Amino acid sequence: MNWIARSGPEQAGVLATLHAHCIASPWQVTEFEILLRQPGIMALIAERSECPLGFILIRAVADEAEILTLAVVPEHRRQGVASRLLEAARSHLQAGQVARWFLEVATDNAMARALYTRHGFTVCGTRPNYYASTPTRDAADAVVMMRSVEL
Repeated sequence: MNWIARSGPEQAGVLATLHAHCIASPWQVTEFEILLRQPGIMALIAERSECPLGFILIRAVADEAEILTLAVVPEHRRQGVASRLLEAARSHLQAGQVARWFLEVATDNAMARALYTRHGFTVCGTRPNYYASTPTRDAADAVVMMRSVEL
């Protein structure tokens, strides 16, 4: 598996396609383009034989970072791709002197919450009705999670 750090808007199409394949309410290409033009935004894409398997998108400011989204295509889930993306991101964050990182995850997303807990994230708050309802689910609260990054 190859890890490629991508931070330019030229990767917006790849990220939008992956996101649409993984997420019920995906972001559009233009949203990724706008994000990827901002300072402090980093995307890491996991690929095998030049086929994208998933990605993580992070915003870092001062000594904090936020995971904006993490997505792995369904046929490659539960194979360690998300864990490898988190570890690769942690390595990049250490190089940038980030002390802690945050994320939001739906309270009903048990698989993702377990993943983040295994990687040292702990619950530090909630956001009521953070996720809008979709055709397959009602609106959901978000759990805010935080983890320290060892410098």
